Amino acid sequence: MFPFRGVDYLEIDSLFSEEELLVRQTARRFVDERVLPIIEQHNRDATFPMHLAAEMAELGFFGANLSGYGCAGMNNVEYGLMMQELERGDSGLRSFCSVQGALVMYPILTFGCEEQKQRWLPRLQKGEAFGCFGLTEPDFGSNPSGMRTTAVRDGSCFVLNGEKTWITNGTIAEVAVVWAKLDGVIRGFLVERGVPGFKTSDIHGKWSLRASVTSSLSFVDCRIPAGNLLPGSKGLKSPLMCLTQARYSIGWGAIGAAMACYDTARQYTMLRKQFRDRPIASHQLVQAELAWMISEITKAQLLALQVGRLKDKGKADFAHVSMLKRNNVWMALETARRSRDLLGANGITDEYPIFRHMCNLETVKTYEGTHNIHTLIIGERVTGVGAYE
Repeated sequence: MFPFRGVDYLEIDSLFSEEELLVRQTARRFVDERVLPIIEQHNRDATFPMHLAAEMAELGFFGANLSGYGCAGMNNVEYGLMMQELERGDSGLRSFCSVQGALVMYPILTFGCEEQKQRWLPRLQKGEAFGCFGLTEPDFGSNPSGMRTTAVRDGSCFVLNGEKTWITNGTIAEVAVVWAKLDGVIRGFLVERGVPGFKTSDIHGKWSLRASVTSSLSFVDCRIPAGNLLPGSKGLKSPLMCLTQARYSIGWGAIGAAMACYDTARQYTMLRKQFRDRPIASHQLVQAELAWMISEITKAQLLALQVGRLKDKGKADFAHVSMLKRNNVWMALETARRSRDLLGANGITDEYPIFRHMCNLETVKTYEGTHNIHTLIIGERVTGVGAYE
């Protein structure tokens, strides 16, 4: 394992403010000192490093780009750089953090009443509670509007029935933001751990995101107070707004995974010698691969920065974020594959982080909207014609 040297071919650091660079440095130090020494073992054991959650909370990572209720109020570039560094450590760590902020705290802040905000947001920000986001179902991933989970009003309660799957943090969450159809309209509900009729179970046997908790949620006549409805949520647009926030963090996070793979491959090829005792980095085919990687990483950095600046101005929308997520995850997965190739057989061992990142990125390419779904979102934006069926 080589020490990370940083990746900035085009002096993009000069485009960041001192505050943005400080946030990145804080997250980078946390990853270098606290994550990288232990993450391979957690990946082997298929366990999440839960002991790091308190440290992440103390550093202000949860809901970092939200304001009020104890949140750090970072701008979106600072937040993106933080996500970049967390995923340089592991996609599971970034996913844990972005689910907490973008998929749990954001919907409570955006669609919740003041009582719900006061009850949950300070606890979630401090890491005193963790949440999950229940949208995907066994039969409905890319088409969430077809969900079968329902909510029925019964006096002072709602009764939920249905199932959700591939839910990050499901079994460790104190609260689940669950999307269900109420009178045929998709609404958001807060379902707390321990409510009768609400059960969670972990999904095992994963070859990807092993250092992450992935769960299924089931609701069988699950009765929750009427006050647990998120009053501002209405229609599919509400959960999709949440997904836009999460996809933004993925677009930055993927850069971190690509950086880790590229930097490892570059250092390895400088040291590895073959053919007349020369480093393999002296060969044209190796240099072509490194040139491709650094070019694509640089373009991804510029794309993320521009979307972040637009987001801070209130000008970024879901189609911009789709381009960010689609391009940067594709780039990162391709970088991981090419880096693995440069390391030969060593590339499949966990002495180096490349294969772990490559496996993780296979999932990242699929969740929060598949690569092809984002293709269609961009296609609809540029043509005005939807082509989802």
